[in-house]
This record gives sequence, structure tokens and C-alpha cells, in this order.
Amino acid sequence: MATEATASGGYRDILGAPHALRLLTGTLVGRLPNGTGPIAAVVFTRAEGGSYSLAGGLVAAYGVATAVGQPLLGRAVDLKGQPRVQLPAAIVSALGMAVLALAGIGNIALAYAAIVVAGLFTPPLEGGLRALWPSVLGREDRVHRAYALDAVAQEVMFTVGPLLVTLLVALWSPAAALLVINVLGVLGALSVVLSEPSRAWRSDPREAHWLGALRSPGLLALLGSFFFVGLALGSITVAGLAYADDRGNASAYGWIMAALGLGALVGGVLYGARRWTGAPEKRLRVLVGLLALGYLPLMLTPGVVPMTGLAALSGVFLAPALACGFIVVDRHAPRGTVTEAFSWLVTTFGVGAALGSAVAGPAVELAGTTAGFAVAGAGGLVALLVLLATGRVLAVPGPGVRHAVSAGSADPGHTEKNTHSSENDRNGAAQPGFSSGHQA
Repeated sequence: MATEATASGGYRDILGAPHALRLLTGTLVGRLPNGTGPIAAVVFTRAEGGSYSLAGGLVAAYGVATAVGQPLLGRAVDLKGQPRVQLPAAIVSALGMAVLALAGIGNIALAYAAIVVAGLFTPPLEGGLRALWPSVLGREDRVHRAYALDAVAQEVMFTVGPLLVTLLVALWSPAAALLVINVLGVLGALSVVLSEPSRAWRSDPREAHWLGALRSPGLLALLGSFFFVGLALGSITVAGLAYADDRGNASAYGWIMAALGLGALVGGVLYGARRWTGAPEKRLRVLVGLLALGYLPLMLTPGVVPMTGLAALSGVFLAPALACGFIVVDRHAPRGTVTEAFSWLVTTFGVGAALGSAVAGPAVELAGTTAGFAVAGAGGLVALLVLLATGRVLAVPGPGVRHAVSAGSADPGHTEKNTHSSENDRNGAAQPGFSSGHQA
């Protein structure tokens, strides 16, 4: 159920908070290498004469490396703070991509090693930003709206990023595109870690447990679903290029990928402009179901103009599903594991996208472009099935999940309130905040 957002709860309220715009922009720019890296790597590999299978393999290696690195770096951030982890990781990641751009694919082993380093050290800026929102914004309703704004900002990146890669390739070369977006990534990370909230943030005390955030059954169920959403998106990265090659129109690839991001941007703006009530877990099932339906028409592969329209339509429910998923992560993450929990979400996307890219490449070569887009449709449907099968697990956060605290309380010893409380509790009551991070 949704109601109109009030002016005080709108996007301007979020962006007007101290440090919010800088953090959002810095994270957006800092994540450009991760958001556009697979596209740039595919274009670079094809320009160097590599096959679809090699392009898909490199992107898969990047995704798997990112999947491994994100939770490890996220846990390091929870333990050591953001500046000591985020900036060094960004620099090492950029150096890995620079080696790929300068050495090319002549030495396959070196190409794989370079892209693995780039993925492994991708800084967990995404999880870091979501960990910062409570200390910057305070109230729960503002943090939830910031999650929607965060998802919208990602789609700005996914809309502008492919066009930026296309522009850089047209003006210079695919290698230059890889270098430029990674330099921008380091600058974005630098802007974030030099900010006061990033320098002051510390994670909550955490229970020592080798599973960390993964000891939450609800979080595991959510990650299982978003793995298949990532698979769908990863397959589109390869299938879209095959579609453009089929029509002898290289620019069509950039337009299709940009349209996918634009559709998600529009959907995210509309979703975040309203205040939603009711359990987010139930709402997430509806959003993922609509997302899955949006991927199926891509298998029609019509002309470039209608195909671009279908790509935009397929992305409409992506940002809303992500924004709702962020809330569910927050509700199920064990105390003191906030950055790690959000990083696991990035990881599931990475592994899923890697598998999608790896499967779509051979699928295209064996059965054509339609088969590549069929992988996306299948991924969306399985993501929905996972949520339906784990509805009972997702309904209630398990033992040891984080707790929210009253944002208005001046007493550090005040009583904590479980984040699983109904979102309807907001109406007529002081807004609860989060204790995922605090000012030192």
C-alpha cells in the first residue's frame, strides 16, 4: 500500500541533509568502474579481436572476483572503518584494469589476472553508503527514502555509464574508456572517504561468528533471489551486444543498455516518491514478479527502436525491487554486520551476473541472440520462485538481527526496538532510526 510522500519526506529533504549530496555523488562516481566495467570489458575484448566466449569469460571472472572481494572488504570496513579500506582498494582495482587496458588480450593469463585483481579489490562503496545513511539522516522513514534515492542514483549510472563508454570509445578507444572510468572511480572513492561522516563512522559491536552476516536465514533467502536477478542482468550484457552485431549497428548496444537503466531510473523515482506501508517482504515479491515479466519480451528481438523500448520497459521494476531489497537486508542483517550484509547483496549480483554472462555467451553462439535473452527471462522467473518458496523465512527476522533505536532519544542507554516492527508504526509516532553505524 502506498501514500503520497510529504514534502518533508521528499528527495529534497534527503539531499538537503549535510553531507548527503556529496556522499551520494561520490559513491556514484566511485562505482562507475564496477557499473560500467563489464560493458567496457566486453567492448574492449571484441575490439581486440576476442570471441564472445572470451568476453563472457572475462566478465564472469570479474564478477566472481568482485563477489569474493565485496563481503571480505565489507567485513574489513565494519572492523577497521571506511577510509582505511575503501581508498586503497579503489587504487588497486584501478591498477588492475589499467594493466588489462595497456596489455590487451594477447596474453590470456595476464588479461584474466588483471581483471580478477580489478574485481577482487572493488571497494564496497555501495554497502558503505547504506551504512552511512542512518548517521547522516537519522529517522527511519528518511533512511528508507534514501534507499530509494540510492537505487535511482544507481540507474543514473547505468543509464549514463554505457553512453559514457560509447562516447569514450568513439572519441578515443576502448582502452581509453577502461582507463578513464577507473580514474573517475578513484576520485569518487577519495571524495567519500575524506567526508566527515565516512571518517567518523564506526560499526556497532558485533557478535563473533565465522558466518558473520550470513547467519541470518532471511538474509540468505533474499540473497538467493537476487542471485538470479543478477544472472538476468549479466546475460543481457552479452545478449545485447550480440543483438547489435546481428544488425550491424554497434551503437545499438549502448542505447539498449542505457534504456535498461533509464527504465529503472523512472521506476525508482516513482517508487521513492511514495511512502509505502505494509511488510516490505510481501511488496518485494510483487516487484520481483513484475521484473521477471518485463524480461520475457526481450526474446522477441524486434528492430532497434522497439527493442530499445522493450529494454526500457524491462528495467522499470529493477530500482524499486532493489530499494525494497535494501530495506529487507536492513531488517535481517545481524547487529554489527551492516556493511558486510549489503556487500553480500553486491556479491550475489556479481556471482549471478558472472554466471549469466558465462551462460549467455555460449548460448548466443550455439542458438542465437534470442537464446541469450531467454537466459534473462529464466533468471527473473527463478528469482520470483525463490522468494515464494522462502516466504516464511523472510516473514520474521531471525535471532541476533540488528535492532533499531529511537532517533529522538538523547539517552544512550534507551531501550532498543526491533527493526521488524511494522512500517505502519511510523504513523503518529516518533520515527525510529537505525543503529547500523554511529558517530564516534
